[in-house]
Amino acid sequence: WGRGGLWRLGLLLCAVCGAAGELHTLRYFQTAMTDPGPELPCTARRYVPRTEWMAASMDQQYWDGQTEIAQSNEQKDRVSLVNLARLYNQSGGSHTWQRMLGCDILEDGTTRGYHQYGYDGRDFIAFDKDTMTFTAAVPEAVPTKRKWEEGGDAERQKHYLEEICPQWLWRYVEHGKAELGRTEQPEVRVWGKEADGILTLSCRAHGFYPRPTLSDTHSGGIVPNSYGTYHTLVTIDAVPGDGDKYQCCVEHASLPQPKWPQPSLVPIIVRVVIPIVVIAITAGIGFTIYRRHAGKSGGVWEDSGSCRGV
Repeated sequence: WGRGGLWRLGLLLCAVCGAAGELHTLRYFQTAMTDPGPELPCTARRYVPRTEWMAASMDQQYWDGQTEIAQSNEQKDRVSLVNLARLYNQSGGSHTWQRMLGCDILEDGTTRGYHQYGYDGRDFIAFDKDTMTFTAAVPEAVPTKRKWEEGGDAERQKHYLEEICPQWLWRYVEHGKAELGRTEQPEVRVWGKEADGILTLSCRAHGFYPRPTLSDTHSGGIVPNSYGTYHTLVTIDAVPGDGDKYQCCVEHASLPQPKWPQPSLVPIIVRVVIPIVVIAITAGIGFTIYRRHAGKSGGVWEDSGSCRGV
């Protein structure tokens, strides 16, 4: 939203699966920066659809309403960044104020809710809807905790996380089921490279959809392609000559049966299974890289109400 403004990225992380009771997840991310730079998507200053199904299912009133809320939150975040600099005794520099909120619908029909803030990449404060309190992650957040609890924010946050967010998540699932339920099979390549006495084994999966939820630390992340699918890379270092002791295992809901592509450079076997997206390199004693239940991905955010200033 311009210098000192707000970068908003909404992600509707949900999948429409054949079996009833699958987990659906909605996450909303908001970032305000003192010096965002030209690479952030903040120039349009409007909410816009990023998928065809969202454009078709939501009318102009929806987008106008989200834009109005975003612009209001932008002004509050400008003030928050000033107050945060004062709390941290900072006189300049580039700083970031982030917000994440959303909800999960679990397999048994119950829900979970999240609402937390971070400053300069570290936890700052979070809301616990069960205890109706805000938890300060750092001493600098204690004044904000007191302000928000005394201001009666807890009831409003609890209502959103338990009622409004799940209702809209179900609505998004219904609107986007054709698109969110589609699958694209991954193409997999494995290879090895030896340098300085270390054999680096790599496994790359690309062109897959939907996006899994990443939970390991050995991956370069799951990155979107320009044509609506994703790719990811996993690497591991090994002793030269031990390449035949490793396997790269790739699982994805789009694959109806295992396939066995030929490895490159090193004798690594690629195994493809269903129904969860997993990319793993395993050896000897069972070292593995594993992801959570997959297939929860999609498009845009719904109104979470206005944010609070620090």
